Amino acid sequence: MHAKELLELERREIRALHYTWIAFFLTFYVWFNMAPLATSMLATEDYLTPDHIKLFLIANVALTIPGRVVVGMALDRFGPRRVFSILMVVMAIPTWFFAFGTSAMQLFVARLFMSIVGAGFVVGIHMTALWFKPKDIGFAEGFYAGWGNFGSAAAAITIPTVALQFFGGDDGWRWAIALSGLLMALYGVAYWFLITDGPTAGTHKKSRKAGALEVSSWRDLWLYGLFIIPLYGVLGVLVYRTQDMGFLSDTGAWVLYIIIAAVVVYQIYKAISVNVPMLKAGIPEDDKYPFKSVAALNVSYFANFGAELAVVSMLPMFFATTWKLDPTAAGLVASTFAFVNLWARPLGGYISDKVGNRRLVMLIYMFGIGIGFGLMGLLNAQWPLFIAVVFTILCSVFVQGAEGATFGIIPSIKRRLTGQISGMAGAYGNVGAVFYLFIYTFVEPNQFFLIIAVGAFIAWLVCYFWLEEPEDAFGDEYKMSSVDRQIAAEEAR
Repeated sequence: MHAKELLELERREIRALHYTWIAFFLTFYVWFNMAPLATSMLATEDYLTPDHIKLFLIANVALTIPGRVVVGMALDRFGPRRVFSILMVVMAIPTWFFAFGTSAMQLFVARLFMSIVGAGFVVGIHMTALWFKPKDIGFAEGFYAGWGNFGSAAAAITIPTVALQFFGGDDGWRWAIALSGLLMALYGVAYWFLITDGPTAGTHKKSRKAGALEVSSWRDLWLYGLFIIPLYGVLGVLVYRTQDMGFLSDTGAWVLYIIIAAVVVYQIYKAISVNVPMLKAGIPEDDKYPFKSVAALNVSYFANFGAELAVVSMLPMFFATTWKLDPTAAGLVASTFAFVNLWARPLGGYISDKVGNRRLVMLIYMFGIGIGFGLMGLLNAQWPLFIAVVFTILCSVFVQGAEGATFGIIPSIKRRLTGQISGMAGAYGNVGAVFYLFIYTFVEPNQFFLIIAVGAFIAWLVCYFWLEEPEDAFGDEYKMSSVDRQIAAEEAR
């Protein structure tokens, strides 16, 4: 697949790709609509402090983690058209609550629930996999993710103008946020009617069990259980920060810690209850897949997308304090990291399609991330700003490319489980963001970049030993097992 084909709108799959990246773009536009308005909020709302804003930023990525896992399960059961449409409409509600909240607690709770909108990413990944063949999926997924992910940069550019110039006044920020939620809800309704789950009614393959990811061996079940723990356990970081800032009592914190632990235990129980009967009955050889590949992609997305979310959050301040730039100039320079999304992520998927070895492409990109952040860790005021920008862009190219390569592999691992695998890997990206942002509170920026570099090299090692090249990763059709055919026959009946 080539870039010029994106203009062939008479093709159904091309229209589906455009409909879907726009949906993703709007969810990210809403997800990141607060950061550009933080100063306006502080200036107009006397009850808010900078500490409140920091808390809201952490809350903004918290429930995305379980949200992506739950949405991934819903995808394999109900299909991406329904899930994406409902997600966009329902998530407009907490957006409006945030827009018109009148206390710090109301804003915090609304922002916490708004973070679920970040799960929209994995929905479009699944939808794109239904419309494109394995040989083209890398570029299609990369284009979808790169242009949709640009919604965060678009929010930073346009939201302040809408708030200050279009609406104006003390409540301008409120109406700008409310408008973003309205646009998303309207498109959610339109998306329901614009698209189908693939070119034919039988394209979408349902999983046998929706409560947990199916695995192929007892060893994989143990590994799956281990990887469940960080997905929900990392929410303890949010609880700790909330308590540390004085917004949560010791008793309340312990209650939440117990709830998080209970959720972890329950999810492990669900994984066991879903998989043990199938493992005892025996998994057909042609239906098996290596969960260690899923684990490797979880770790890689932790290290690339997690790093992106964390770095985007601190990069403007890094440039402002290191080179003594004003906020506008610092924001413009820092935005180079996000602008690379438009072409670097599709490029990563395209290279993954053309090289003929998706595993090799992933290894090269992850190693490049380690080198890139290692170079950024050397930056200080003695370096010319131009060199700092070059390092930033170079690093971003590898980060975005690795993200594109990750989701170029996922659809070929196990077709009917694409939603759940995408949800788990996507959630690990947010786990990485929460982890890195937590670490950032204790270290200097240069140390922070070096820590991210170490994380990338660790992910490279995990991918080297665990990631396997998927079967038929460059074929005209996805691999269909005997179980897939059985499920399809049952659905037809």
